[in-house]
Amino acid sequence: MRIHSSNHPWFLLAILVVLLSFSEALSSTHKEKTTSKNPKKEVTYDGTSLIINGKRELLYSGSIHYPRSTPDMWPKIIKRAKQGGLNTIQTYVFWNVHEPVQGKFNFSGRADLVKFIKLIEKNGMYVTLRPGPFIQAEWNHGGLPYWLREVPGIFFRTDNKPFKEHTERYVKVILDKMKEEKLFASQGGPIILGQIENEYSAVERAYKEDGVNYIKWAAKLVDSMNLGIPWVMCKHNNAPDPMINACNGRHCGDTFPGPNKKNKPSLWTENWTTQFRVFGDPPAHRSVEDIAYSVARFFSKNGSHVNYYMYHGGTNFGRTSAHYVTTRYYDDAPLDEFGLEREPKYGHLKLLHNALNLCKKALLWGHSRTEKPGKDTEIRYYEQPGTKVCAAFLANNNTEAAETIKFKGKEHVIPPRSISILPDCKTVVYSTAEVISQHTSRNYVKSKKANKKFDFKVFTETVPSELKGESFIPVELYGLTEDVTDYGWYTTNFKIDDNDLKKKGGKTTLRIASLGHALHVWLNGEYLGVLTGFPDSGSYLEHRYTGPRSVSILGLSSGPLDLTEKNKWGNKVGMEGEKLGIHAEKGLKKVKWQKFSGKAPGLTWYQTRFDAPESKSSVAVRMNGMGKGLIWVNGEGVGRYWMSFLSPLKNPTQVEYHIPRSFLKPKKNLLVIFEEEPNVKPELIDFVIINRDTVCSYIGENYTPSVRHWTKKNDKVQAIADDVFLTANLKCSGTKKIAAVEFASFGNPNGTCGNFTLGSCNAPASKQVIEKYCLGKSECDIPVNKSTFQQDKKDSCPKVVKMLAVQVKCGRTNKN
Repeated sequence: MRIHSSNHPWFLLAILVVLLSFSEALSSTHKEKTTSKNPKKEVTYDGTSLIINGKRELLYSGSIHYPRSTPDMWPKIIKRAKQGGLNTIQTYVFWNVHEPVQGKFNFSGRADLVKFIKLIEKNGMYVTLRPGPFIQAEWNHGGLPYWLREVPGIFFRTDNKPFKEHTERYVKVILDKMKEEKLFASQGGPIILGQIENEYSAVERAYKEDGVNYIKWAAKLVDSMNLGIPWVMCKHNNAPDPMINACNGRHCGDTFPGPNKKNKPSLWTENWTTQFRVFGDPPAHRSVEDIAYSVARFFSKNGSHVNYYMYHGGTNFGRTSAHYVTTRYYDDAPLDEFGLEREPKYGHLKLLHNALNLCKKALLWGHSRTEKPGKDTEIRYYEQPGTKVCAAFLANNNTEAAETIKFKGKEHVIPPRSISILPDCKTVVYSTAEVISQHTSRNYVKSKKANKKFDFKVFTETVPSELKGESFIPVELYGLTEDVTDYGWYTTNFKIDDNDLKKKGGKTTLRIASLGHALHVWLNGEYLGVLTGFPDSGSYLEHRYTGPRSVSILGLSSGPLDLTEKNKWGNKVGMEGEKLGIHAEKGLKKVKWQKFSGKAPGLTWYQTRFDAPESKSSVAVRMNGMGKGLIWVNGEGVGRYWMSFLSPLKNPTQVEYHIPRSFLKPKKNLLVIFEEEPNVKPELIDFVIINRDTVCSYIGENYTPSVRHWTKKNDKVQAIADDVFLTANLKCSGTKKIAAVEFASFGNPNGTCGNFTLGSCNAPASKQVIEKYCLGKSECDIPVNKSTFQQDKKDSCPKVVKMLAVQVKCGRTNKN
């Protein structure tokens, strides 16, 4: 970084270190009497599955984290999860959410864990509880509270007395609260499974024997509480008995070595539905075909439990996200950030669960067999001796071409890299590669009510002059801020001679070795720029440090000048606006606000008012024109934004920032923004309403008809109707109806939902057919075959396997 010449020999250096968060890692049944109206459930297990009240279960679970949405959102999210075919919800318990101050526990608002679990119970679903103590979860400090670092002699996640004492106290508070509310299955509640610790194999080697002793202690801790549920340890193949070792990953059907004891079931605790994103990332996507393949593969190899991580990612409100992690979390999950169904991921997995349920008896009670008819093909099937119960999984691992598999006298064409499921070993009811569920495209509609001309007022922070200090090395940042702010100041002064700046052809450069996340630098009050960098994760979390470690000036005639050897450093925590609480109504009048004139320096607070957007749909604010900072609405922390950090595609990683409806009031909502960068354009900010009213279908005429057409009676797979045929299903949400057909083509169309185009082959009557079946209806089924679309019986491209692409717009009329 270039330092500009000055006539003054004395210099004052001020550095603002921005801390986005410490890090992601910084990343036998007991029976008890109960008065519950629900019968108590005995939960045991064997090498096949969990056994609940003597009944084996196939468990389809999804991770939904209660602090990442709001209590008013929970009912719809949980209901949609159940409608998606889940029977279990998994959640971490967030230690630093519940005990932010040592000894003071919080279970209100977004931290109301009991309310969240009771809503799951109300929907007739099970719960898997993961109390940590370390959770990672791309959450600030891995879920560990800051004050834990200040405990004398503490070492995290190892055989350390202080850590074990605090962990035991915390775990018992959480589990005793669950017990008090009668939420364990043994009391008639929904909690059937627990997890202690998290992916410990990643750090165990660093602690050697102490790590082994710690994990044994953790296992004994929860087992000794006799809560009547089994416990797992994920991604820890040496989990001590009676803990069940479980898998995390994308393809546990192939990467998981299996349970470490024959009497333990094969459980998948995290099937990653996408990749979480950090600022600077381009869009991330994991196809639903790949997820479905992985699940079918796992269940075909004796799996009986899968958990989608995440099923609904939600929002990292306030300062809760880990290093660089965006405010939007796992948006590509089956339920997006706003809790809306992301199709086809939601629907295709729902149909997969239906297909697996048809195989349930064979999977849980049958004997497995494997055949390998070809290099890339495999048959796995389960039969129950003495019965007609049989289910088969035909796999093609050829990624480029379909393969024909002959099984029990019948030939089946299996698409590339896919698994076909035959719940009676005869009838294909589902293919992981053939997506017949509808697709949706998310729309951001600019609010008419909220986007009036904004009257912005500003308050600018003062860059501090020399701060008093006694340290010759800048103070460690996380300890300085104590996790109450993202911001910490460092200042020092130094003297250099004029001759030092006159090196011919040389450049004077400031070099900062920093473990902080981002740094803004001023020299004699002049802004120089921003630096970035921040380490995270690993063992010995309590000794992971942040902030500037050394500062030096290069390019001087007399050689490098190290400012950390002889210079004293002063420091200051946070911003004045934070201390005065000017992000909320109570603190607004504590500073003098100025009318925004069109330009403002960095470290400026902006405030304005807006009315709540129309309708009841989800709301977001688009931070166009802004740089980097924090957002509040009516005093509630919306989260961190970073528009100026562009992805390789030259776009911000995240533009829209979720404002839950519960944050809003009808009129005069207060929007406060703290912006770090100068000369931004807040007038470009706008509010949008989110919907998924663009609904599509994209189906091939040779696809397998939906598993919805099939049921199982007396161990036989039967068609629900006399005539089973392939249909495209389109459905609007709520009371909306199909208002327009925007695209339709039966031929070889191109593109994706929201961006279809015609190919070289198309049935001319395509749009009229879709309008006939769908227009004005809330839901419609369209037969996908030539006779439906080629009404003149002419086929201009007979050798082409036809695809049907449809795009419709849902909306409300005066009647609905």
